[in-house]
Amino acid sequence: MSIPSAIVIGAGIVGLATARALAMRGYEVTVFERNERAVGASIRNFGMVWPIGQPTGPLFERAMLSRSIWKQTCVDAGIWHDEVGSLHMAYHDDELEVMEQYANINKTHRDCALLTPQQAIEKSPGVNSDGLKGALWSGTEMIVEARAAIGSIAQYLADKYDVKFYWNTAISHVEQSIILSGSSSWQADEIFICSGVEFETLYPQLFASFDITKCKLQMMRLAAQPGDWRIGPALCGSLSMIHYPGFQSAPALPALRKRYETQYAEELKWGIHVMACQNHTGELTVGDSHEYGLVHDPFDKDFINQMILKYLQTFTRLKDSHVIQTWNGTYAKMTTGQTELVMEPEPGVTIINGLGGNGMTLSFGLCEQIIAAKFD
Repeated sequence: MSIPSAIVIGAGIVGLATARALAMRGYEVTVFERNERAVGASIRNFGMVWPIGQPTGPLFERAMLSRSIWKQTCVDAGIWHDEVGSLHMAYHDDELEVMEQYANINKTHRDCALLTPQQAIEKSPGVNSDGLKGALWSGTEMIVEARAAIGSIAQYLADKYDVKFYWNTAISHVEQSIILSGSSSWQADEIFICSGVEFETLYPQLFASFDITKCKLQMMRLAAQPGDWRIGPALCGSLSMIHYPGFQSAPALPALRKRYETQYAEELKWGIHVMACQNHTGELTVGDSHEYGLVHDPFDKDFINQMILKYLQTFTRLKDSHVIQTWNGTYAKMTTGQTELVMEPEPGVTIINGLGGNGMTLSFGLCEQIIAAKFD
């Protein structure tokens, strides 16, 4: 009996998660990546595995499945990871009310709790204590250094499961069981297209038919904190609560959003909410903003970065806020509220796309579920 084969297009987190799920089931897997390494949205992010952002139910369960796969992969591959959890800080009564409701609704389903100001400060020396009314603690969040982790996972899959990688190989055409790159062709039993916004190149008419857009985000890296100083949990301002659907179960959220629409009108116009997390070298990743459209200005807007840094100061007290890098990333996002786009445009071809900003959090879980449903 011949070994089943699969081709995966794209070596970002979705492609790697798909390759892993297939390889574990005995598939002979080949991954094609148009660049010499993954350089897209999968490395241009916080490196946050972020279950708190998902609503209780199937998406939270998928996030926790994803987290467990991330952890096992990191342990097996020797990839740095930090199970630090997260803190959302409250400086107004309405923010605290949303956090209290969230904790009460979710405490039986997840590791979360409302903290006093003193408890929050004990969790992190990076918290701004001035005017602090309390904080929401969640223990489920984990940090990786995405820039290193994505490449390390590829190497791990090659070493452990004999996954073959073709780098610098842009796929120009897909037809049933065959893919083409120029005059070269490859064939497999199953083909998975996991190339993010580049799916537009392979199926332009299909891409145009979907309610799908592209989101540009701006982010920054702050200097390594002196003296090996650590902030502990990922730190978040309360603006993040109106960004993530995980908080929509709190009855007080609409009133908070209404206040923010007045107080933070400019921040909301540019999709700004602010979080900070720390990597293994002590550097801090800070962001971000969200601009939606099919075509984006390739240049960063300094005023957006300045708004992010200004809001960061409202809930943190850092040892060194010096910016050492700025960048932007782009990912595909469904405009219908769907959390992903999974479809078969032709027999033997599956597209996995449109995870929005949840790629690091949901990809491992989603792809495990897709492959399990398809082949187990």
